[in-house]
Amino acid sequence: MAGHSKWAQIKRKKGATDAKRGQLFSKLARAIIVASREGGPDPAGNLALQNAIEKAKASSMPKENIDRAIARGAGAAGDGVAYEAVAYEGYGPAGIAVYVEALTDNRNRTAADVRHIFAKADGNLAESGAVAWLFERRAVILVDGEADEDELILAAAEGGADDVTREGETWRVTSSPEALGSVSGAIQSAGLIAESADLTMVPKTTVELEDESAARKVLRLMDALEENDDVQDVYANFDIPERVLEAVAL
Repeated sequence: MAGHSKWAQIKRKKGATDAKRGQLFSKLARAIIVASREGGPDPAGNLALQNAIEKAKASSMPKENIDRAIARGAGAAGDGVAYEAVAYEGYGPAGIAVYVEALTDNRNRTAADVRHIFAKADGNLAESGAVAWLFERRAVILVDGEADEDELILAAAEGGADDVTREGETWRVTSSPEALGSVSGAIQSAGLIAESADLTMVPKTTVELEDESAARKVLRLMDALEENDDVQDVYANFDIPERVLEAVAL
């Protein structure tokens, strides 16, 4: 496991406080608002909105929150805030590549915050395009490891998934970004439990962190970036062996 998938596993082990859960819902709502505002409130004709809704559902965001965010984006309850999507690329400890996606109403503020977070973690921001080529946009659905393998493979195939692999205690289903909704729906229709459903940037190559100090710094960087209110997603190409992870993550 590496990068985003490894980070997702670590976060599940660490658990989530109510405060962080509230922050997550705020970020999910922001993504829905922007998708609805830019592509219209009908998910059937708005892939970005479909994916934002799928991600919100996978995070157990209440339906009324989702509907409210769609309405705000469509102008039914406008808040006067204009968010725009921005991306930041940089390098973290041990030379890992980091790709950050944010939604902000103030580019200067967000850029300064992200730059400060990188610097504090012994990393640095880079120019646009510096690390993006090291990642590939994919849809990734993590399914409870107790799920029956044959049932999962059949459901995933029916939904249009490309691959099903085992990652520790979790099944990892991957597909094209366009198939996220259909794959997620097929898995749910089969009665299987999806722990998350995301559009993610999958690293093409990884950097293995054998050194505990470097691994600890990387995890602190990932945590600090995700705690920023404007940051939506953080992707990196690190891999931490289980023995090192056990020593530094919890």
